Parts: sequence; C-alpha cells; structure tokens
Amino acid sequence: MDMADLLQRYFGTRDLAEVSPAALPAGTERMRVDLGMTADPGQRFALWSLLLVLGEAPDLDVAFEDEESREAARNLMDLIAAASPDKAPPE
Repeated sequence: MDMADLLQRYFGTRDLAEVSPAALPAGTERMRVDLGMTADPGQRFALWSLLLVLGEAPDLDVAFEDEESREAARNLMDLIAAASPDKAPPE
C-alpha cells in the first residue's frame, strides 16, 4: 500500500498537509477499523504506520500478532525518532 493512496482513501487528499483537523478523527477511526479487519501483513503494517505518523497507532501487541512484525514496527519508530527535528544533533 502506498501512503499517498491511504491518505486519499481515508482523508480525500494525497497530501497530509491538506487534511483538515475536522477530518482527522473520522479518517483515523476508519483506519483503525480496517486495521482490525485486515489479515494481510503488508496492509496492516501500512495502516499502522500511517496511524503512527498521526499519533493514533495502537500498541504493538494489539496491532501485530507476530514478533517479526512488532520488530519491524519498532525499527520504524526508531527511524522516525532519529529523523525528528526535535532530536539534538550529535556533538
């Protein structure tokens, strides 16, 4: 799943900056429902990843049954944290 496609599907735009604050709750709720219903690991990871970016991701043990998927999710979380502009540069 492509992130731009997910944004289009759940928020009606391919640009996250264009999503209105009023549209976020309904879109994220639909994503959480779909996350709970899909068994495809790739789709689950894509949905969870976008929910993570939006600050709405469920806990790893809820989102992923297997340790491999949970580890991949932890790696993504680490990458996002490392790329955060809030992170102090190394001295």
